[in-house]
Amino acid sequence: MSRICDLTGKKAMVGNNVSHSKKKTKRKFFPNLQRKRFYVPETGEWITLKISTSALRTIDKKGIYIYLKELEKKGVKVL
Repeated sequence: MSRICDLTGKKAMVGNNVSHSKKKTKRKFFPNLQRKRFYVPETGEWITLKISTSALRTIDKKGIYIYLKELEKKGVKVL
């Protein structure tokens, strides 16, 4: 199971752990992903997506159907 947002494409970033002595070791920063089930009333079907919390806030603001249509215009394949 990959840790990539289905809608925004967010994935892990690479950075450093920095100790008190300023010694650096590699680490990963993972996005905050949630598995969420949505009902799309325009199509009458349920979809399950693994999305970042920022995408979830955008869906709350605009609605799932409008957000999916905007992504479709940009060329992002969702379903």
